Amino acid sequence: MIKKAKVYIDSNIPMYAAGQEHPNREPSIKILEMVSSGRVIGVSSTEVLQEILYRYQAIGILKKGLEVFDNFSKIIDDVLPVNFQIMNEARDILEKNKYKNLFPRDAVHIAAMNYYEIHYIATYDKHFKIFRHIKYIQDLNL
Repeated sequence: MIKKAKVYIDSNIPMYAAGQEHPNREPSIKILEMVSSGRVIGVSSTEVLQEILYRYQAIGILKKGLEVFDNFSKIIDDVLPVNFQIMNEARDILEKNKYKNLFPRDAVHIAAMNYYEIHYIATYDKHFKIFRHIKYIQDLNL
């Protein structure tokens, strides 16, 4: 188990935790419980919060998105700002990326993780595995 490591929490973790029955729901709840209890230092970014709001607005249930945003904001240890340097690195990642399935928002996550020296990401997005310096985790070895 990861002990007191900083783990970047992607938007799909709180969204699965708040969602309907799904195979990723219970592991996501457990990840957030580990953050809430202090067993793991959970960090995220302003981009993740934007993704939560965007997704729920796009599917017509903004009120639910606001709840997810508020609940996640209360338990996360730190919400990291995304600055111009991070955005420039995200741009460079996209330009150099040989894999066409990497979205700009995910390049922002990788750039933010690099900037803040975070080596773990909790997510269900498998394309993060292409970055060998990032340890991809789904359930924190639960």
